Amino acid sequence: MRTFHLEIVTPDGLAFDGEAESLLVHTTEGDVEILCGHMDYIATVAVGRARVLAKGGESRLASCSGGFLSVTKDHVRLVAVTFEFAENIDEKRALAAKERAEKAVANAKDRRAKQIAEAKLARALNRIHIAKTK
Repeated sequence: MRTFHLEIVTPDGLAFDGEAESLLVHTTEGDVEILCGHMDYIATVAVGRARVLAKGGESRLASCSGGFLSVTKDHVRLVAVTFEFAENIDEKRALAAKERAEKAVANAKDRRAKQIAEAKLARALNRIHIAKTK
């Protein structure tokens, strides 16, 4: 299968930099799979799963939240707020984050605080789901 250069960047650094056969990512418009030769494209990334099919066929599932996806000729860049491959997710830590977020939602004093807590809850639930899927 033909490959393209994939770069996945987060505020913590480079999560992936290499050749890939495909990238599946959840955007605000739904799931999108990028293959070699995809037309130029840009999208906003939402909380959800991502899957990298690396050169040679190794498939890796990940939890991704927020950011944007940029596709040009043979280069794909995913700039994500968070990106964690399933094998790196600490499930206990994710469960603790879920509990904290649930309490924050219940105790939110205003709309903005509730929105922030709900976003944290969505990220924690996604991480737990991906961790259990590995």
